[in-house]
Amino acid sequence: MAAASRDLQGLLAGLDPTADVAQRHIWLINCFDWLRGDRASPQAAIGRVSLLLDAVEARPELRERLRAWWRVFTQSVDLTTLLADYGFAPRTAFVSELSERLRRKILPGTPETTDASDLFRMVLPGVFDAGWIALLDETQLARIGALLADATVDAGGAPRWRHTLMDAVTYCSSQVVAAGFSPELRLRMNPEHHEARPFHALMADLDELREQMFEQPAGAESEEALQAAFVAFRDRLDACRASAASVYTHLEDNGISVGLVFRLRQLRERVLRIRELLDCLMSPVPAPSVARLIGKLVLAGGERNSIRALIATNSSMLAAKVTERSAETGEHYITRDRASYLQMVKKAAGGGALTAVTVLLKFGIYALALSAFWAGLASGLMYAASFVAIQLLHLTLATKQPAMTAPALAARLRDIKADGAVDDFVDEVANLVRSQVAAVLGNVLVVVPTMVALALLVQYALGRPLLDAAHAAATLNSLSLAGPTALFAAITGILLFSASIVAGWTENAFVLHRLDSAMRYNPRIGAFLGAARARRWATFMRTHISGFASNISLGLMLGLLPAFAGFFGLGLDVRHVTLSAGQIAAAAASTGLSVLQQPALWWAVAAIPVIGALNVSVSFYFAFRLALRAHSVSLGDRARIRSAIWARWRSRPVSFFLPA
Repeated sequence: MAAASRDLQGLLAGLDPTADVAQRHIWLINCFDWLRGDRASPQAAIGRVSLLLDAVEARPELRERLRAWWRVFTQSVDLTTLLADYGFAPRTAFVSELSERLRRKILPGTPETTDASDLFRMVLPGVFDAGWIALLDETQLARIGALLADATVDAGGAPRWRHTLMDAVTYCSSQVVAAGFSPELRLRMNPEHHEARPFHALMADLDELREQMFEQPAGAESEEALQAAFVAFRDRLDACRASAASVYTHLEDNGISVGLVFRLRQLRERVLRIRELLDCLMSPVPAPSVARLIGKLVLAGGERNSIRALIATNSSMLAAKVTERSAETGEHYITRDRASYLQMVKKAAGGGALTAVTVLLKFGIYALALSAFWAGLASGLMYAASFVAIQLLHLTLATKQPAMTAPALAARLRDIKADGAVDDFVDEVANLVRSQVAAVLGNVLVVVPTMVALALLVQYALGRPLLDAAHAAATLNSLSLAGPTALFAAITGILLFSASIVAGWTENAFVLHRLDSAMRYNPRIGAFLGAARARRWATFMRTHISGFASNISLGLMLGLLPAFAGFFGLGLDVRHVTLSAGQIAAAAASTGLSVLQQPALWWAVAAIPVIGALNVSVSFYFAFRLALRAHSVSLGDRARIRSAIWARWRSRPVSFFLPA
């Protein structure tokens, strides 16, 4: 503590209100660095605050010098902008905001500035500052307020800091009104809220509050009028917030826009900032409210500068954008009774039979000996066409289910706090797992005999095997469990998840921009197709747009990933359980019965359940995590869910495989 006292004496000796801007701000930065000390604990910082207050109060000359320094500081730095705008991102574009945050992290700031926001970032840069500021007691806050008391008042006797706070309220309110008047929000508000016109009267209520606070003489009647004006403005502000919140209902029904969600969140945060500023203005003892406001500014600044927070916020908005639509689609893939379970098995069997044709076409493309890119593109287009055919024939490809069903499952978590919600969710998990098992088995158990039959048919027609001995052996070895098959299967699971993201984004855009309505009623489209055909096409595209986007993107990714990875020398490949099972069957049929004696066959067969498990689990994991983020499920609720699922597995494991 003696060393701290010596450092404090040197710090106070450097306090010079006549110094230039840079030196005054450097002194302020050094002062807060001294208060933080070694950052061992917030309590230690509080002890240093007491040391500083004792030292200044003990010397009248130093006290006057500090007040003169503070007076010059408040006149040269615009604190209103700090109070109104600090912590708010001015950009809706992710890339531009990311580049701005990277610039702040990489390039040093200068204390030679009159921008209070830039200076605040250097003076109070971290969460530690919010911690020790929150520990300041009322006595210490009162002592700080007395030292920094501004003797400058207006004609009505109001100190300058009140005008600064009121100006900040005005700036924030104007931003709220501008957001409320923007056509993106205004056209999507609930009609009842819109007709109430809360944004129109907000600034008039604020003018009334300003008049009562600064222009009316003091007295009991004026105090009542001030409180009435404050209540009116606060209620109007709440009405604006409720009116903006009604937009969320429109987004859920008609598609989600990241830009709109950004505007809504900014508006909500602006309203909260206004409430905090009003607490400082209206409180009879403003010091605690001011300390809370500064602490929240520190936290807001830390989040505003955090790249991780930016990514988390944007991923949350993107999650909401894609999972709402995927949840709607995924409901069709979950079976809940014996009849729907058997129907799923039949659809999966049909999907497996059609996949055998896909495998045959894949070997045909390889026989053309195209270059890597063109072979990958041809394979991707062929996969896409096959997957779309499976969709249009109302068949099922098992591995496409998880990424679609995970958002539908997570949608059940909206009311997780309700009684019985966890048990209902576990029932849905059992239904989902059972559906996945039925689909995978239906695909694999049918693709194998169908592929064998096709291979024998080709051999009979051409007089030679579908694959020669070298290519058959290479196919079995490439699919061996002893190789990198597990890694490639996990990568394929990521591709399956990525296809669901494309599907959710595309369907959301289709709904958001009302393309089905455009197809149905646009005069040019109607003239070209005819009114009846236009209506049918609009309904068809609204029903199938998600599947088209998912299937086409998945097919192209499966075909092109090996080509692009080969360009960089990575040697990556894809392993899809149904396609892999078909390839093994083709290689075995081309080799003949002697293949049963080859270890390579059984290593490849052993890989099939691993490929299926990784395809399904990896895609489901990422999709479910994304959906949890979209629905803001807490860690505690996630732990409850895990415990309930394990309890169900121990008590009724069969329910995960067979319907009751």
